[in-house]
Amino acid sequence: MKTMKRLLLAGCLILTAALTFAQTPAEWEKLEKDVNFYVANDLGRNGYYDQKPIAELMGRMAETVGIECVVAPGDVHHFEGVRSVNDPLWMTNYELIYSHPELMIPWLPSMGNHEYRGNTQAVLDYARVSARWDIPARYYTQVIEDNDVTVRIVMLDTTPLIDKYREDGEKYPDAGKQDVDAQLKWLDQTLASAGEDWVIVLGHHPVYADTDKSEKERIDMQNRVNTILLRHPNVAMYVCGHIHTFQHIRKPGTDIDYVVNSSGSLSREVRPTDGTVFCSGKPGFSLVAADKHTLCLYMLDKEGRVLHTVTKNK
Repeated sequence: MKTMKRLLLAGCLILTAALTFAQTPAEWEKLEKDVNFYVANDLGRNGYYDQKPIAELMGRMAETVGIECVVAPGDVHHFEGVRSVNDPLWMTNYELIYSHPELMIPWLPSMGNHEYRGNTQAVLDYARVSARWDIPARYYTQVIEDNDVTVRIVMLDTTPLIDKYREDGEKYPDAGKQDVDAQLKWLDQTLASAGEDWVIVLGHHPVYADTDKSEKERIDMQNRVNTILLRHPNVAMYVCGHIHTFQHIRKPGTDIDYVVNSSGSLSREVRPTDGTVFCSGKPGFSLVAADKHTLCLYMLDKEGRVLHTVTKNK
């Protein structure tokens, strides 16, 4: 029995070693394709926990991989959002942390529930202060293009789409003021007209995930957002944050990959749930790389190792 346990343990270690790679510039370079960008969210911890080391890693990797932008789906600021464009949190959560020269590129953020606990207009107005903070509206779309490869990013504003936030006007004063139907109509029209090589929809909150957070959050996202995603076969992935874990979930009847991107500072524990392909409680960020035929999302830990790859082929 002891021998069998040792063999199983050895097998697990070998499998882990085989699946975990890319922690040197030479290995990172192999991940690069025509279009490359980061996904980083749930960041704002004033540099504490793993935020600063992960930020430094993102900069070092960008010295090797040609990163077009950083897509940041929510909770750049914990815990009460920001009060104005002059709030010191802009410096301690963002500017002084992501200071590597290779990170002086466009950041495409959306707002999470923590931004909605503060002044959401200040999050939008900061685009006039910072040349790299590129948020034109609460929800928007942008095409990233290089070498004739196109990736459409569709950024949602998910907090107002969830009833628990809309109904709590004291803690989330702006959530109930947003027009849910207008955003969902815009999403449907945007996806219907998207003709790029790849289409990725991002928002702060998950459609599916293992979490101890209220199930009503996911039910609202399934009923409102996922109903629209399922109408459009061009949607490759739905990518979110909020849960502070890595998760890759597949569901029967759809080719959409549901991805939870871990926290770039402080992560949590996670277990497999219905449809889980992969999950990890490690902190980190993701690298998305695309060419005409392949789209890859690499889940990276704080050492720069690839924990799991979500791959789409044409």
